[in-house]
Amino acid sequence: MILRRVARPLLASIFIYGGIGMLRDTQGHAKAVEPFLTETFDKLEGVVPEQVPRDPATLVRLDAAVKIGAGLALASGKAPRLAALALLGTLVPTTAASHRFWDIKDPGERQAQQVQLMKNASIAGGLLLAASDTAGKPSLGWRARRTAKKAGKRAEKLSKKAEKQLS
Repeated sequence: MILRRVARPLLASIFIYGGIGMLRDTQGHAKAVEPFLTETFDKLEGVVPEQVPRDPATLVRLDAAVKIGAGLALASGKAPRLAALALLGTLVPTTAASHRFWDIKDPGERQAQQVQLMKNASIAGGLLLAASDTAGKPSLGWRARRTAKKAGKRAEKLSKKAEKQLS
């Protein structure tokens, strides 16, 4: 459908562009999210495995790679539902780290960050729609229920056939 061919790249564009920007200024982004990461890792001490990197620059690069990769996948229609979920997974911590308006005293900057947070919430809504879009095909849940129903009917027929043979 033409709508999907237009909407997916439009939705993905902000992630691809943002991911490239993060790679261009990794240290600037790392500095901005470091307080959030420190606070989060302190709260989750003992919960987060040691293998998870704690270096802000490394995490910024990983986030950028996911944004670019999943953004390109969504834009091209390759595994769009998975790509939308991956992008949603990057959007939530990015929003929590970058748009903490409640910590800002300056009214103008506070309002600007509230707008950015609401923009990200709106994008999250679009990603949820993209993640649930089956492109007109039945969902996995519907297919599973249908298969189970068919299997039940088949088992019932086999059971009746076996009863007839035994009697």
